[in-house]
Amino acid sequence: MPKDPSSDDYVIGVLGAGAMGRGIVQVAAAGGMTVRLFDTRSEAVDEAVSFIGGMFGRAADKGRMTKEEADAALSRVHPVSSMQDFAGCDAVVEAVVENLDVKKVVFAELESIVSDDTILASNTSSLSVTTIAADCAHPNRVAGFHFFNPVPLMPLVEVIAGVLTEEWVCEALMAIGRQMTREPVRVNDAPGFLVNQVGRGFNIEAAHMVQEGIADTVSIDRIMRDGAGFRMGPFQLMDLTGLDVTHPATVLIYEQSFHEARFRPAMMMEARTRAGRLGRKSGGGFYNYDGGQADTPEEAPAPAYDRRPVWVSGAEPEGRADVLGVLNAAGARIDEGETPGADSLIIVTPIGDDATTSAVDQGLDAERTVAVDTVMGFGMRRTLMTTPITDPAFRDAAHGVMSADGVPATVVNDGPGFVAQRIVAMICNVGCSVAQMGVASPEDIDKAVTLGLNYPYGPLAFGDRIGPARILRILNGIYGLYRDPRYRPSPWLTRRAKLGVSLLTPNARD
Repeated sequence: MPKDPSSDDYVIGVLGAGAMGRGIVQVAAAGGMTVRLFDTRSEAVDEAVSFIGGMFGRAADKGRMTKEEADAALSRVHPVSSMQDFAGCDAVVEAVVENLDVKKVVFAELESIVSDDTILASNTSSLSVTTIAADCAHPNRVAGFHFFNPVPLMPLVEVIAGVLTEEWVCEALMAIGRQMTREPVRVNDAPGFLVNQVGRGFNIEAAHMVQEGIADTVSIDRIMRDGAGFRMGPFQLMDLTGLDVTHPATVLIYEQSFHEARFRPAMMMEARTRAGRLGRKSGGGFYNYDGGQADTPEEAPAPAYDRRPVWVSGAEPEGRADVLGVLNAAGARIDEGETPGADSLIIVTPIGDDATTSAVDQGLDAERTVAVDTVMGFGMRRTLMTTPITDPAFRDAAHGVMSADGVPATVVNDGPGFVAQRIVAMICNVGCSVAQMGVASPEDIDKAVTLGLNYPYGPLAFGDRIGPARILRILNGIYGLYRDPRYRPSPWLTRRAKLGVSLLTPNARD
């Protein structure tokens, strides 16, 4: 019978002493578990043990643990000189290079060493657990155990069941994760598992918008950080992670999902990867780095409002009210006519549509029309959008008056869903697709994304805050212009929007 992971004599083996492997060892030892660490490079093991000892020492110095606890934790780390030393381990976690052929060789060798009821877990971030297990003699005891970097600071771990993984294996890994003081979530095998699927909605969609000429990288980062509440913009995040990590994972998820349109990579990411513009690690990515600090261009001040009259469309009553509140506070001249006067700036507040569609559908002069996003970031950073023929004088007037209260505004080119509407709708839609496919429960989807990606809300909760019907409308607006299946709404979203219920609502039989 498999041993209880909370047993005092439970032993974990960790294969690979890189950043991920040593992080797993650190949290396991801190959680009271005995750990054996092996790497084909013996010096890597020595470096890892020294690093872990330093981390425990620092924790003791800062009062997060006593010196006795630090010493005890380090004493539970046992460097070993051969994979043969994993004999007798109750579970082994593989954390080697992200290469399927290498992992298959590793698992075949492990099976020749450990007992039949030893759990074999892979820390893979994007390779199919089912495929890794396929050539194993006992695929039923193979699972994914996906930690996030840096492991000691990122509380999430995904416990991934392959097609043949037995329930006791996942239950044991959930218990092991909790013993390591992590927050484990159950996931069924799927391309990119849970967190990496949802993350594609953030970075890929931003890259596609740059390719389309809607906005530059700095503007998108400002909008998503200041307006939508993300800790980092998508291009800041990709520079931190490195395009050599982000782009290959995107390509792999796209290929494993049989070219699912939602995961289609952006060409600019391939080009920049080949050019070596990887991010902070290479000294330059979407930003240049001087001494490790990003060289971020300063934002130009908004133009002064020139006092021309402003007419606000009533097609979206809530949006009109929001804009009028800002205009009145700024002392703007309001055009109260049923139709705009001949010299008035025209403001529209579309949901999902672009400025051109709004102007044409409402019979407005596109040369004087500027769209304002009142759905996302209106009180923190406003997004203004022009048609292809908006007169620069009207654009500048809109920029000036809509930032007169001190809230910064970013002007972008025409595109359905502005910037934040489009990215958040995609994040939500991918989360809904994950729920629809049964990859994870609605609660675990949101929990995993907030813990693993540090998003302000999980994808389903984000959709609830904006409103499922609005998210559906945004996606339909984008799809209506592009006719690209990447924007087709998930049935999970469509049904709950029609029923007027939370996106966290499970199916009745779940």
